[in-house]
This record gives sequence, C-alpha cells and structure tokens, in this order.
Amino acid sequence: MKLHLFWAALQFMTRLPIPQKWAAGVGFRQYWRGVPYFPLIGLIVGGLAGLVSLSISQSGGGMYIGALGYVLALALLTGGLHLDGLADTCDGLFSSRQREKMLEIMRDSRLGTYGGVGLIFCILLKTLAVAELSYHPSLYLLALLTCASIVGRTAVVLLMYAQRDARKGEGMGSSYIGQINFSATMLTLLAGVVLVIALGNWQTLSAMIVSLFVVYGLALYFNYRLGGQTGDTLGAAIEVGEIVFLLVMIWQ
Repeated sequence: MKLHLFWAALQFMTRLPIPQKWAAGVGFRQYWRGVPYFPLIGLIVGGLAGLVSLSISQSGGGMYIGALGYVLALALLTGGLHLDGLADTCDGLFSSRQREKMLEIMRDSRLGTYGGVGLIFCILLKTLAVAELSYHPSLYLLALLTCASIVGRTAVVLLMYAQRDARKGEGMGSSYIGQINFSATMLTLLAGVVLVIALGNWQTLSAMIVSLFVVYGLALYFNYRLGGQTGDTLGAAIEVGEIVFLLVMIWQ
C-alpha cells in the first residue's frame, strides 16, 4: 500500500506516464498519506529538469537558454499544475474583492491580468536565478536545481497541517488541507532536510530554512485574506518556495 501511495502521489503531482494499476486502491481522500513522498517527487522532477538544463547549456545553448530549459522542463513535467495555482491565486488576491468573490475568481479557469503578471514574474525570476547560479560547477548546479524542487514540495506541507480549507471540502486541495497529521508532517520536513543536506551543504540547508519561513508567512497571509487554504494556494506555495530557495542561494 505504501508503494501505491508513492505512485499515486507521483501520478497526481507530475505528468510522468505512471500506469494506473500502480496507484490502484488509493482513493482521493487518502492522497494526504502520500505527502511524505513529496520531497522524493521533488528530487525526481528537479533532477530531470536540471539534467535538461545542463544538457542545453553544455551543448552550446548558453546559460540563459539552459536556464529557460529548466523552467520549461519543470512546467512540462508537472503539467503546469503549480503555475496554474500561482496564476489563480494572484487573480483572486489582487482583485481586491470580498473573500467569497476572490475564491470565485480563483475557481475561474480563465487567466486574468494579475495571473498573467504573476506567471511572467515567476518564469523570469526562475530563469534569471538559474542563469545567475550557472557559474557553479555542473554537478553542484544540478544539485542546486534539484534542491529547489525538493524545497518547494517540502514547504507546501506547511499549508496543509492544521490549516483551514477555504472551500470547505470542495476542490483538489481538500484531500490535503487539514487532513495530514503531525507525524506525516514531521516526516515530510525531515525527508526534505535530509535530501537537501545530502545533495548540497549547510548553505542549501540555510536557504531551505528561509524558504520554509517565507512559505509559512504565505500560509498566514492566505488565512487572513481567504479564510484558509485552497488547492491553488498550495501550488503557489510550491512555486514561491522554489524561487526563494534559488534567490537565497544567489545571495549567499
């Protein structure tokens, strides 16, 4: 059953071709049990995207095209799931409407102005941050790009544990928000920390800690503005966690 939980989590969080039978028996309301695998999923996705980036830059594409390749690979591997959450969150929060209206706007599948601006800044920041880090040796750069993905998917647990569901049981986020228990939360954080230290060093760990604080601050802000968390805010948190990690690594 535990292996089925991993495949179910990987199937939900990515667009990798996972056979349906591998995730058989895992219901939607059980998805939270797969959250401790999120750091491992970050390792897989970030590692693949990092390899794409290095392949491009080292074959003559240059650091900027390589950095853009990393961002594009992440979007393709995840089906743009987290970017969509970021865009919807920006559309809702910056609409300056009442809470119920903001949640209604976030549910709308159409992309608004604020969502578009949020996506542009997210893609630009990631691309420029990766390009800025490209002076590092190839293996260390690959480790950093992988760690960014691990950190984003580890930090999102802070928007799940002991949090309110703004949609009160509706939407994809409802199987995670407020469902995960303390032991699963600690296991997720521990797994993320172990992977980040194993791949990097104390600098990567300190960047992870900063990212965790920023994402937790986002959780408090979302609670204040939206009355809780949604599936969209979970996606936004993953994107923000990745960006903050990369930016802190530049400044160290």
